[in-house]
Amino acid sequence: MNVRKGFRHLQRYRKIATALMRNGFGYLVHELGLPDALPLFRSNEQQDIHKKTISERIRLILEELGPTFVKLGQIASTRPDLLPADMIAELKHLQDQVVPFSYEEVKQIVEDELGVPIEQLYLTFDQTPMASASIGQVHRAQLHDGTVVAVKVQRPRIAAVIETDLDMLAELARLAEKRLEWARNYRLQEIVEELARSLQAELDYTAEARNGVKFAAQCAKLNHVRVPALYPDYCSRKVLTMEFMSGIKLSEHGRLVEAGYDRTALAQQLASVILHQVLIEGLFHGDPHPGNVMVLENGDLGLMDFGMVGRLSSEMKQHFALLVIGLRNQSSKTILRAVFKMGIVPDDVDEAALRAEVDELRDKYYDVPLSEVSIGEAVNDLFSVAFRHRIRMPAELTLLGKTLLTMEGVVTELDPNFSIIDIAEPYGRKLFREQFNPVRIGRKWLEEMPDYMDLLTQVPLSLKSLSTLLQRGKVRVEITAPELNAFLHKMDRISNKMSLSIVLLSLSIIMAGLIIGSSIGNQESDLWNFPVIKVGLGIAGALVVWLIYAIMKSGRF
Repeated sequence: MNVRKGFRHLQRYRKIATALMRNGFGYLVHELGLPDALPLFRSNEQQDIHKKTISERIRLILEELGPTFVKLGQIASTRPDLLPADMIAELKHLQDQVVPFSYEEVKQIVEDELGVPIEQLYLTFDQTPMASASIGQVHRAQLHDGTVVAVKVQRPRIAAVIETDLDMLAELARLAEKRLEWARNYRLQEIVEELARSLQAELDYTAEARNGVKFAAQCAKLNHVRVPALYPDYCSRKVLTMEFMSGIKLSEHGRLVEAGYDRTALAQQLASVILHQVLIEGLFHGDPHPGNVMVLENGDLGLMDFGMVGRLSSEMKQHFALLVIGLRNQSSKTILRAVFKMGIVPDDVDEAALRAEVDELRDKYYDVPLSEVSIGEAVNDLFSVAFRHRIRMPAELTLLGKTLLTMEGVVTELDPNFSIIDIAEPYGRKLFREQFNPVRIGRKWLEEMPDYMDLLTQVPLSLKSLSTLLQRGKVRVEITAPELNAFLHKMDRISNKMSLSIVLLSLSIIMAGLIIGSSIGNQESDLWNFPVIKVGLGIAGALVVWLIYAIMKSGRF
């Protein structure tokens, strides 16, 4: 088994190296040492490949390497804190170049997963899929009670392919950090691990089923919103059976008008649903593009596909609200405070440069009417600033930025004059009131009380340990300060000049004493036989001239 796995890895490494070479990244292949590890490896660049941008070439590589890399690229396109803006834009054009797998394979997977012949599970099952993607495909079917359902089936052996690819990506990231400084600076291994976790979560359809149940409970609190009902007895890790929902997708504007729907009302419905999920529930749809939202026959909105969802803790909701308040009030200080609360900030971050970029971002929205401000765009702009300063944002927040941007794009297509701010304001006020709700504060104190009690009980023991260390003289104090060496160098120069000034003053006092003493005594000093005073005055004059020159040269006077 290990030999077969090793051979599979070797073949895949060869394909990755070939794709990199063909698309103009041969230097990276050599820096990673791949030619030495791959026997008889040879590959050539495509002609005129360098006429394409780096981002375009990366997209082509991902599409050439297949489903795992395409899906990782699609996930990465939601992370403006990890990648530059031009690459994010290019990755959004990634396409699944996959063909549907056969009905025989579909039948085998369904029966293996659910343990029953497909004919006993479904009255009818369409052999041709309705849609096909990199991880799975969807078929229309009918249960024995006549209910029409959509059955999502995972692509055969895709889990093994993804596992192999992720293992190799992890190894390549480790190798890159070992050999390349830029990979170490951007913590490439952590990025790969984070993207891999997101992809592995999409392989488990039971997680999507659980998300669907949670969203159904949310929709019960709202009017005119529905999600497909799930059928747990027909679900597993690789098979998902849900209610078949028919309607008009929000992207089909002509059909919406023909059916007589009010597009402004639909825009308001969608915005209200997403903002309620984000700011009230803390569980939101991660990909509300027009294909995942439709208008049902009774006028309700139908939300589908819960493979990508975001979660916000109560603290993160408060931090996000603080960020929005800072953007609204154009306060750089408030924005920075929110960023430092939300993200992982490196110790060596240049706070002055970061503040300057936040000021530029604030100026971008200065005097812009609130109705014209895009919350999603503003948040993603801020995450781009975080990327340039190596500040890591939680995946949930970057997914939130992508969700808001997608939702704003959909509602703007429905009604170009629609203002998200007008819809968001009541939710913001509610969140603000919740922050100072005495019941919420009391509940939070009760939840944290055990931690405080543990801290209090540990104080005597900690003090005793500290006292013991002090008595033994084993307490070390280490102080570090930015630019300490430069500061000490300047202090040395200042002390040298002060010492020189003191010596010059002493010499002047001695010379003055000699002259005054000779004058008072009315007699010639033996020292007058030597040119001591003349020499001293000459030295003093030279030192004064040098001191004045040094001060003028430093520019600090």
